[in-house]
Amino acid sequence: HVQLVEIGGGLVQAGDSLRLACVASGVSFTRSVMAWFRQAPGKEREFVAAIANSVNYADPVKGRFTISRDNDKNLVYLQMDTLKPEDAAVYYCATRAGFWVASAEREYDYWGQGTQVIVSS
Repeated sequence: HVQLVEIGGGLVQAGDSLRLACVASGVSFTRSVMAWFRQAPGKEREFVAAIANSVNYADPVKGRFTISRDNDKNLVYLQMDTLKPEDAAVYYCATRAGFWVASAEREYDYWGQGTQVIVSS
């Protein structure tokens, strides 16, 4: 049974930083690709970042967000700096088996419930 739980969402002001965490269970974490997606109201879910043997970022967050993982603790993080109002969304943790990063939603098999990030301006 695979479970992904996102932690760390909240309300921040534009320009602030926030770190999200995802706790994974029921997976072989070291053999899993971990990713973050986000979905704003009325919009489709979009790729944010992924990490396995390499990392990949969506262009809107490149240079501002950093994805990392702690394999000993089965955690994946998303450090978000210089947050913008357009970053406001529900952020989802996702995973798939493998070693190669992917940016397509269809590539991921399991999803967390999401954590909401609100950026005021």
